[in-house]
Amino acid sequence: MQARAAQDLKARMTDALVEAGLTYAGAVAHHTPRRLVLSVQGLLDQSPTLREERKGPRVDAPEKAVEGFLRGAGIDRSQLQERDDKKGRVYFAVIEHPGRPAAEIIAETLENVVRNFPWPKSMRWGAGSLKWVRPLHSILCILTADSGEAQVVPLDIDGIKAGDTTYGHRFMAPDGFAVTSYDDYTAKMRRARVMLDADERAGHIWQEAQNIAFSQGLEVVEDKGLLAEVAGLVEWPVTLMGEIDEEFLDLPPEVLQTSMKEHQKFFSVRNVQNGDSAGGIVRFITVANIETPDHGATILAGNQKVLSARLADAKFFWENDLRIVRDKGLTGMAEGLSDVTFHRKLGSQADRVARITALAREIAPMVGAKPDLAAEAAQICKADLQSEMVGEFPELQGVMGRYYAQAAGHDDGVPEACEMHYKPLGPGDTVPTEPVSVAVALADKIDTLTGFWAIDEKPTGSKDPYALRRAALGVIRLVLANGLRVELASTLVRPYHQNIRAALERHGAIPAEELNLPELSFDKVGLVERYQESKEGGTEDVPAVDDLLAFFHDRLKVHLRDEGIRHDVIDACLAMDGNDDLTLLVKRAEALAEFLKTDDGENLLQGFKRANNILTQAEEKDGVEYSFGADVKFAEVEEERALFDALKAADGAIKPAMEAEDFAAAMAAMAALRPAVDAFFEAVQVNAENPVVRRNRLNLLGQIRGICLAVADLTRVEG
Repeated sequence: MQARAAQDLKARMTDALVEAGLTYAGAVAHHTPRRLVLSVQGLLDQSPTLREERKGPRVDAPEKAVEGFLRGAGIDRSQLQERDDKKGRVYFAVIEHPGRPAAEIIAETLENVVRNFPWPKSMRWGAGSLKWVRPLHSILCILTADSGEAQVVPLDIDGIKAGDTTYGHRFMAPDGFAVTSYDDYTAKMRRARVMLDADERAGHIWQEAQNIAFSQGLEVVEDKGLLAEVAGLVEWPVTLMGEIDEEFLDLPPEVLQTSMKEHQKFFSVRNVQNGDSAGGIVRFITVANIETPDHGATILAGNQKVLSARLADAKFFWENDLRIVRDKGLTGMAEGLSDVTFHRKLGSQADRVARITALAREIAPMVGAKPDLAAEAAQICKADLQSEMVGEFPELQGVMGRYYAQAAGHDDGVPEACEMHYKPLGPGDTVPTEPVSVAVALADKIDTLTGFWAIDEKPTGSKDPYALRRAALGVIRLVLANGLRVELASTLVRPYHQNIRAALERHGAIPAEELNLPELSFDKVGLVERYQESKEGGTEDVPAVDDLLAFFHDRLKVHLRDEGIRHDVIDACLAMDGNDDLTLLVKRAEALAEFLKTDDGENLLQGFKRANNILTQAEEKDGVEYSFGADVKFAEVEEERALFDALKAADGAIKPAMEAEDFAAAMAAMAALRPAVDAFFEAVQVNAENPVVRRNRLNLLGQIRGICLAVADLTRVEG
């Protein structure tokens, strides 16, 4: 909120000043917990005088028309000028807007900005009408001339008068002091124990924290979000390191870190004396806003006392959860999930876990995991949602699942899957690579997507309450990062979608008349077999599946654009068969993108487009398709025969390359066509007078089109 406010103050003030005619050389804004600061340099002394001309009615116009023009222009008749115009003699009003002093404009502008400031939340206090994020105590507003003389800008907002006096640190320098310029202000502020620049405060905190930790062979756990937050809480940061009571050091490091961050805004410090950067949390760093005679000893004592109380709660949760795991196992911990609604149309969390378990078992062979292990992990992956620790710290879901799974004796990748199945949570998040984790993560996300598509709860515009875009991107990144060869629509999404719809029908969530699906169940046959059964039984495809696949493709476009691949290149590959095999699709798109960056690729694209345009026009005119029957015996010139040879060679190289999914080799073979295609168009007139020759040449162009379209749909590529 502070950083946004500083930028809003800067933008609104400078925009308004420029609009009023006051240009400037530069501006800088700062923020602290107690003040917003704006300095504008190189501001004009006053706005320039503006001269405006307005054309009025004809001289012989009715009197009322002239009077209306005078009122609108704000002048009297003596100020009118008569001039010749193409319509005769016409009145003109020449209006001068005299310049205004900078102080007057600043006062007017600043009051307007303050009264209409876009705080996310604001409050009103006292008898005035002013709303501000907190009670506003004082306004320092001065205008400094080149000579160094400072002028107080006359400004009064709800009884708060602007002056040249301000205050430093609330406790270490509470007395007011006057300033004459921005440089004077910053220098005196530092002496008054205030660091104005937020980046400087953050840098100071981080450097001091690292120095203190390093001196004891420890390491501060980096947390940029917490650093920015703490830098916004202090004006004069004093970094202190405290101890954690030994009785809490056996808590999982994630618990210690989360509790200290969320409750106390402490940085975690871990042990790296043995070269292990992933060591346990053993200390904390806190940032005070004051220097004390005892060098922070009292502050640390108070913080450690409060921290011990917080960690005592965490230790209770941890030990109680472990007791439940020992007594009942994770399946026992998860019993309460049947009472937790996932969605009113999709059942409880327990219902969802059952679906994910069945799907993970069937995905497992596709990702190299053992089906029994994938099912075991999926069955307990949501159990920690019922733990007291996750109830207190929801951000630890998954992490605590790993600890509880280990405590329950699970192994072979099952505990890791409990933690990793939520991932990736965003574009920069870690992607699971262990087979069991991949199987459960895919099952979790596919169940979410197909389920909400089945009940027609899709993202609309910027609204995505169920994070379905994130889930789709997660599936894409899981497939691509692990090089999975999965036909997404036919192998996973379509049959699973049908299964969910059938289950919903049986439970009455969707009216039966909306469905035409067989009875399907998880425990009888596999997804692929169910899909084949539904096809053989005459079941029509569910239209929503195509819509869901298009949703995946949209997310893939965003992902690949971030990777630097053009949208038209992606479209050219999406138009090809097998576009639900995302790994194959991306491999093709990357090869095409590289191909089009070369001179051969760019020129061949132009040759293809020329051939395609000629063909399209001829086929529309003749009502036939020119895609077969070209014969070299009808060739009349050497360039024509050379193109036949080049096409034959390219076809012989491209077909095996495509079968081997070697798109780079296919593109290279296609690039070899360029010289022959260029020479053909330079030497040959396609629409010859001889109809046999014309037809043969059009069919030859059809071969160019067919060979190129076998690699990618180049009609969709721009250029």
